[in-house]
Amino acid sequence: MELPAWDPRRVVAMETALPEGVTPPGTRGKILRAGLELFAESGFAGASIRQIAGMVGINSATLYAHYPSKGHVLAELVRIGHEEMRTRLTEAATGTRDDSAPRQLAALVRAHVLLHTDYPLLAVVTNGELHALPPELAAPSIQLREECRRLLADVIERGIGSGEFEVDDPLLTVTAIGGLGVQVAQWFGPALERTREQVADQYAQFALRIVNAVR
Repeated sequence: MELPAWDPRRVVAMETALPEGVTPPGTRGKILRAGLELFAESGFAGASIRQIAGMVGINSATLYAHYPSKGHVLAELVRIGHEEMRTRLTEAATGTRDDSAPRQLAALVRAHVLLHTDYPLLAVVTNGELHALPPELAAPSIQLREECRRLLADVIERGIGSGEFEVDDPLLTVTAIGGLGVQVAQWFGPALERTREQVADQYAQFALRIVNAVR
């Protein structure tokens, strides 16, 4: 079967959006949005304090009055991204706690994918730039990431225990499924001619195949 033509967009063509209610007011929030756009476009190393300040319309000294360093801007964005992920995955797990393990796994994967379609720039920075932070700034986000991994691992373990999943290596299974949605932020857009829900549903099916879910 011939694959349809597809010209995926660049992630920076998407709106610079942050989850509702997390953006600080005033200049501090503008700095975060500018940092998000620049880090998504050029990476942490390729963006400078001067560039961030210039996008906001302030000088570097004023920026330092709000954030002690460029690393603190990145750390705040990465934390926001991980907190949104934990919130969505927790809601998915809680809302399906009385369902079968396959249904709960599908709900988690859908929530993960939808996060990456809804906030692509934030997802790119959260997933791709955590390594650039020093240990003390990365620690809160690493803890949040582990909580998210544990939510997924618990569902996998539950499915194995109930006989609903057939898995040879639980650790690698959790790792593989956890990575499924990460690249969605890089390419999802109108050119795909699929809705966010269609993509999320399909990825949930991919995850169920990985665990050999008993239908």
